Amino acid sequence: MSAHFREKEEKQNWALIYWRCAEVSKCSYEGSATFLWFIASYQEKDPLFWNTWAQHTLKNALTLQKLNQNTAKNLILFLGDGMGIPTVTAARILKGQLSGQSGEETQLEMDKFPFVALSKTYNTNAQVADSAGTATAYLCGVKANEGTVGVSAAAVRSQCNTTQGNEVTSILKWAKEAGKSVGIVTTTRVNHATPSAAYAHCVDRDWFSDGEMPAEAVQAGCKDIARQLFENIPNIDVIMGGGRKYMFPKNQSDVEYPGDKKHFGTRKDGRNLVEEWTNRMKNKVNSQYVWNKRELLSVNPNNVDYILGLFEPGDLPYNLERNTETDPSLTEMVEVAIKILRKNPRGFYLLVEGGRIDHGHHEGKAKQALHEAVEMDRAIGRAGLITSIYDTMTVVTADHSHMFNFGGYTPRGNTIFGLAPMLSDVDQKPFTAILYGNGPGFKVINGLRENVSTLDYQGTNYQAQSAVPLRMETHGGEDVAVFAKGPMAHLLHGVHEQNYIPHVMAYAACIGQNRDHCMSSGGASSLSPALPSLAALLTLTRLLC
Repeated sequence: MSAHFREKEEKQNWALIYWRCAEVSKCSYEGSATFLWFIASYQEKDPLFWNTWAQHTLKNALTLQKLNQNTAKNLILFLGDGMGIPTVTAARILKGQLSGQSGEETQLEMDKFPFVALSKTYNTNAQVADSAGTATAYLCGVKANEGTVGVSAAAVRSQCNTTQGNEVTSILKWAKEAGKSVGIVTTTRVNHATPSAAYAHCVDRDWFSDGEMPAEAVQAGCKDIARQLFENIPNIDVIMGGGRKYMFPKNQSDVEYPGDKKHFGTRKDGRNLVEEWTNRMKNKVNSQYVWNKRELLSVNPNNVDYILGLFEPGDLPYNLERNTETDPSLTEMVEVAIKILRKNPRGFYLLVEGGRIDHGHHEGKAKQALHEAVEMDRAIGRAGLITSIYDTMTVVTADHSHMFNFGGYTPRGNTIFGLAPMLSDVDQKPFTAILYGNGPGFKVINGLRENVSTLDYQGTNYQAQSAVPLRMETHGGEDVAVFAKGPMAHLLHGVHEQNYIPHVMAYAACIGQNRDHCMSSGGASSLSPALPSLAALLTLTRLLC
């Protein structure tokens, strides 16, 4: 072999090593001096690097020609609240930079999913959506009005008498009725907008308990969302998140913050919903209530079938501010949830919400929002390790976007929270790459835009500058991404209405109204069972190694 071809082959090998490092976002290759030489000499200046990388990607894409048409035993929906496409891109860069890379070439776990679509997020009465109407769409399969959960567009927000007759059911209920185990995991309150659409029928997303409801609505027979969590779909197998105070009688002190009145119970009806759940579950031996990380991680999933975990009076803390001794991470909650749910031979449905991405953006705190997105991506990766693509359909999407973006001709590897490389040619002041279209970051000093170089613009709670002053930043109206893998994932492609998502997931699992195609004329399932061949298992092993 000539020296020329040996050099070319060596470059190709190095390109593949680098590509795999970028793919897993962590390179364990030893021999750093040679590796750094490769980075400096060949990385991106040599066309062969890009060609080799592209050819490798092409070979992987060609394997998708054989579609996975198995029946989905398990369904997982990861919902990044407010995780628009700019947030996905910025989180990707952050993930890489946290691993010591420049960031842009990194792959999020969701980036590795083979099928991607766009979802149109508008509500029936809103061009720019809220999280309640969108949750009704991607959980119940029906578009709805903003501010309402689990009811059709015939229901009017805050009008109790428009509830009855307009209820719509969710894929979580379809799965439960099919004999599957079901679960909800969120970093917000378990009775917040996103999770509540899985079980509640409520014309106002803010009716967390009867303490937040108008008296006339209670008298008219409307139920608060916390109550519906325990009454509408009996025996939800896994419930984890925040929202403890909405389960306890008004003025009852909290177990974790006994002296803090803002965390006291809110229920005017005097009911203790946690105690009621515990008493009801006494007949089911394998049930457990937990309220902190130590209790959660001490659970043996093999011995627990039902778990209620309420880890905060309200929302869980941001991941950057989480007490790692007492507060579980999203990844830790997801792992326990799946290990409990997967014991059911009929499979499971799990809704996972990274809900505080949205809160970070509303507060103009991009660093909080992006770290929440990275943590959700970590949970996605953990879920992938303890489930199989052969029998588990996993979908990752967002309910809506935000007025968040980044730009300014920043150079490669620029810290995502850093400054743009130039001054404004209007006010001659620096600006950060991350900016908001509106929000609390609008500040004027002596009639001029604030000089961000005098601030800790990389601080955890720094509020990025915005063009329009608002106390809370707003949602964005553009389409959001839908990432899918597993059985029937190829049905999520192109641009779809948001309410299409649960119909696809139900079709893949043969639940709800999508069951006719599952039975052949002889009565046997017409979809392939998820029994991978030895060759398929070997292929999976190579991909994971």
